[in-house]
Amino acid sequence: MITVGVEEEYLLLDPDSGLPVPLAEEVRGCSGLEPVVDRREVQAELLQAQVEVATPVCTDLEEVGGHLLRLRHALGAAAEEFGCRLAACATAPFREVAPVPVTRSPRYLAIQTQAPQLVAEQLVNGMHVHAAVSDPAMGVAVLNRIRVWLPVLVAMSANSPVWDGRDTGFSSWRTVIFGRWPVSGPPPHFDGLADHEQRVRGLLTSGIITDPGQIYWQARLSDKYPTIEVRCMDVQLRADEAVMFAGIVRALVATAISDEKAGLPLTACPPELLHGANWYAARDGISGSLVAPDGRLRSAGDVIAQLMDHIAPALEESGDAREVGSLVHRLLQQGTSADLQRRALAEGGMRALTDLVTMQGSPQ
Repeated sequence: MITVGVEEEYLLLDPDSGLPVPLAEEVRGCSGLEPVVDRREVQAELLQAQVEVATPVCTDLEEVGGHLLRLRHALGAAAEEFGCRLAACATAPFREVAPVPVTRSPRYLAIQTQAPQLVAEQLVNGMHVHAAVSDPAMGVAVLNRIRVWLPVLVAMSANSPVWDGRDTGFSSWRTVIFGRWPVSGPPPHFDGLADHEQRVRGLLTSGIITDPGQIYWQARLSDKYPTIEVRCMDVQLRADEAVMFAGIVRALVATAISDEKAGLPLTACPPELLHGANWYAARDGISGSLVAPDGRLRSAGDVIAQLMDHIAPALEESGDAREVGSLVHRLLQQGTSADLQRRALAEGGMRALTDLVTMQGSPQ
């Protein structure tokens, strides 16, 4: 069984104005977190209005869901103690003119020096799924096989349509913001582990990046753990939606490993086609068409059905088929979190949107 772990990033918002508040250090240091939360499970993020959580290594989806609910509830209570709310949205719906302060770590301060405007606008939150792989060579092979499916995950996970109080016209504006960093977007195809290592060395030697953590590809080999890290998804409004993506990512990785061992051919996808598919997925979510891995434009429902067929054996083997299938069905019926945000903004304005993303108007 492939083990998984999930990281989620959240915003801290003022409950009245909906604006980000720089209280991450206070919330992370709240005495009320213990003994419910291990301090290693809550981490600093780039900006002081953000916090990140990381689950322990999990063997089944029930574990993932239990840990995420525990962490969300504990951090939500800690935020309330300091007069703010924990928000599970992938962009800050509202911003002040003055940027949110950067977390005072040498690495983050250096990034701010390199790209001050990008850092000021980095009020974005994702969810990352780590899936274990046996060795880096297999990890590179997995990257090559799952990259064609990343735009589908972008579309399904869209939860960031609002920026500066307005609908951006994109379901995942976070994807657009993150795509402005020099090493971002869908990963390239690699001719094996040696090619991957050579390219990473080239990025470091050139000075384009200063550490491997600045490789912001939507899927990458983790530089800390023996895992593939899939990081293209927006953070989700609901914990069970995050569980769904953990199950899908694990099944994608398991399918890629099985196909690689069987010597099945790769699905060829030129980089320009993959980047274009990613852009359209960020714009339309699942409300329109998606570019399928074969390069053809199809309805979002058809492409999602194709994904589910592709990973069906792996879902059955892990025992996740019923749970993941049910959650995907709900997604297709109710729409993405971006669709819920748009409805809240249109029907109830800022207050309704703030209540929704801070989990006051939806279950955690």
